Amino acid sequence: MKIVILAAGIGSRLGNPFPKPLTPLKGGKSIMEKQIENLSKHFNEQDISIVVGFKKDLIMERFPDMTYIYNQFFDATNTSKSLLKALKKHRNEDVLWLNGDVIFDDALLPVLKEEIKHQNSFVSVNHSRVAEEEVKYTLKNGFISELSKSVENGLGEAVGINYISEDDMSAFIEQLELCDENDYFEKGIELAIQHNELRIKAVDISEFRCMEIDFKEDLEEANNLF
Repeated sequence: MKIVILAAGIGSRLGNPFPKPLTPLKGGKSIMEKQIENLSKHFNEQDISIVVGFKKDLIMERFPDMTYIYNQFFDATNTSKSLLKALKKHRNEDVLWLNGDVIFDDALLPVLKEEIKHQNSFVSVNHSRVAEEEVKYTLKNGFISELSKSVENGLGEAVGINYISEDDMSAFIEQLELCDENDYFEKGIELAIQHNELRIKAVDISEFRCMEIDFKEDLEEANNLF
């Protein structure tokens, strides 16, 4: 299995002059440093690839031994196209991917590893939060039905850590290719569910600390939470 961190975006909402994954947290470590540290406790660090774009040299200089994939259209595309570049590289493998602005407890990874062991494609969710700005989800017959920021009556939030099995990979890539340049990768998941009838689980990680950092208020909350 390969692991992909999506870190190509400009992240303008946080207001940093540098890539958002390099945002320092309370204690001195950056978001990405914590991500790699947590992932390396449960997976092989050599299996991690980082999709870069905006000021890519800053990330590459900070983590010189990592593997990189460059989205040269980072200023005109969204996460659907960054993820597509990575999945085309790993189309014959299982892939766990996460947004480069997610901070999380490494204790949630064994829960995800159990699903990975059974090759259950999934979206990690938190049912205890349903914020307006976040990606929300609904279920049908126990599997993901809708997945976007515009979902009404969402059951909770998608936290930005997801997995696609090798068996589902080609169908997912097909739909990511059909996404518009500015679509989030969640659009590709929705399309794959609708058109390819993929069964994507919602894996509940609500008992663990996990959040995406979009705004300064999120950063303050994360520093308090962690």
